[in-house]
Order: sequence, then C-alpha cells, then structure tokens
Amino acid sequence: MGINDWPADERPREKLLEKGASYLTDAELLAIFINTGIKGKSAVDLSKELLHSFGGLRPLLLASKKEFCAHLGLGPAKFALMQAMLEMSHRYLEAELKRGEGLTSPEAAGRYLKLQLRDLPHEVFALLLLDNQHRVLHFEVLFRGTLDGASVYPREVVKLVLAHNAAAVIMAHNHPSGIAEPSNADELITKRLKEALACIDVRVLDHLIIGDGEPVSFAARGLL
Repeated sequence: MGINDWPADERPREKLLEKGASYLTDAELLAIFINTGIKGKSAVDLSKELLHSFGGLRPLLLASKKEFCAHLGLGPAKFALMQAMLEMSHRYLEAELKRGEGLTSPEAAGRYLKLQLRDLPHEVFALLLLDNQHRVLHFEVLFRGTLDGASVYPREVVKLVLAHNAAAVIMAHNHPSGIAEPSNADELITKRLKEALACIDVRVLDHLIIGDGEPVSFAARGLL
C-alpha cells in the first residue's frame, strides 16, 4: 500500500502540516525528504531501511556522496538536496547569532558551535568574537590539531581579536571522540589565552567543548 492510500492523519506530510515537524519520527521526516519510494516499498519503508543501514539519521546526513548514492532510491540529486538542507541549517543558526541581540547564555552559543564543530573528524580550536554588548562580530576556526601548548598561539588569537575590534570572546574546540570532558591541556590553554587577552582588555566569557550531547561550558563549571 502506497502512502497516498494511508489515512490522512498517518501520512508524514499531512501530519507535519497539522501537528508540526517535531511530531514526526526520523523515518517520517526522511520520507518527506526522499519524497518517493521504490517498487514494493513506500518512502517510509525505504527511510526505515536507510536509517537501519546507515546506523541512524546523523550518519546518513554525514555520508559521502559515494556512500549515499550507493543505496537504491537515492542518487546525486537527493545528495545535492541534502547538502543544501544542511548548509541552510548552518546559515540559519549563524543568522540567529548575528541578528543583533546579545548572547545571554552558554546554550545560545552552544547550539551554533555544536553544528559547526561536532562532526569534524579532527580537532579544531575556534573563536566567537563579540562586541561590548555580546553581539556576534565574527566566527573563525583558528587552529587544527590536538589542543596543547604547541598548537594554539596566543599571538594569533590576539591578532584576530584586534582585527575585529572585539570586546569579548567565546573560545571553543571539539573532541572528535565525542567525550567532552576538559583535559589538563584544555584548562592550561584557556588560562594562557585569558591572560593574553586580559592584556588588551578583552574578556573571555566562556570556553565550550563540543562533543556528543550538550557542550561543556568552562564558565558553568567555574573553570574560568
């Protein structure tokens, strides 16, 4: 039985329009994205099969073009659509940060930084630069590699801050392992950068570690 033969309140698109996207399962959301099934399988059946094959929605969204297109019912056109959808998500959150309102909590920055950094296969160190009302001026990934004294240079951080005339910063780095607990090296480099930025009267509001789950905030843990 095709989706069009289902009761109206069970069809993914109709359910979304009536109740909202949050009421849909991963398979139902994916079915709307896929749009059509294949012979013998509805779009929902195909979506369930794909989620099982990839190991969930996140691995599916992060799949390479080759991996994605290798599955029956998918192809370059749907891969391009998926990439466009992901990029729109990034830009939406970036626009939210830059809409002119100051950041008021670690969660506000964490949502954006999580999307930017969580799924990178390598460790990076990034800065969110803010004005004196905590409005976002600029975001930039500065360093790549294991976070230790040799890989993060306070001079480069200071140069970037001065270039954008920032009054405050939020530091961030990711743990590709998914475990977001701060290490001794994390605490040491945070202290070094805080001291360097204090010399030019720039405040460090937080250092967020991005892994699986919610970002870990140095400020919330009293580590700043």
